[in-house]
Amino acid sequence: MEKRKKIAFLSSCIFGYLCLGLSIFISVEVVMRKLFSKSLQGADELGGYVLAITSTMAFCVALIGNNHIRIDLFHYRFPHKVQALLNWVAKVSTLFIAYLLASSAVHVLRETISYGSTAPTPWATPLSYPQIPWTIGLILFFLLSVYYVLSSTWMLLNGRWDELRVLFQPKGSAEEVKEELKDLAQRENKEK
Repeated sequence: MEKRKKIAFLSSCIFGYLCLGLSIFISVEVVMRKLFSKSLQGADELGGYVLAITSTMAFCVALIGNNHIRIDLFHYRFPHKVQALLNWVAKVSTLFIAYLLASSAVHVLRETISYGSTAPTPWATPLSYPQIPWTIGLILFFLLSVYYVLSSTWMLLNGRWDELRVLFQPKGSAEEVKEELKDLAQRENKEK
């Protein structure tokens, strides 16, 4: 469990630094346009690349933390075995979506490389450059999904209902508030 949290933390840091870098680039772009009537051009292009790459990281972080949105209005009212089975179905569904995304990304990347496609922008960026990390991120999301389906299926087949229910449970609002309070307390302890 601790290794998954480290992966999620590292991905979150990369996500944050990419967004911070994009924010700085856009700020410099705006200041240059206003003060010097010059443009770096490509802020929107770079923004699209950063969004595509960071979204794949967010998919992985959400999967590791059981943060994908699920309608859990009735989930907690079902018997524990039904909750466990629904958690397994959710992981299988996520795997299906992850497979579609990863296989589509690989197909798009292959076409981009074979055609030598470039962005129709002043930078004329070879599209394979941003598509490679985007595709890698989607493949990682798929591989994580495979791992979770195999783990949850193993638990299901071995009758480990409670473990399946607890490990793959969607986060309810009470649990999210508890995590936020714990995080706040840790930050306050670090400041002291």
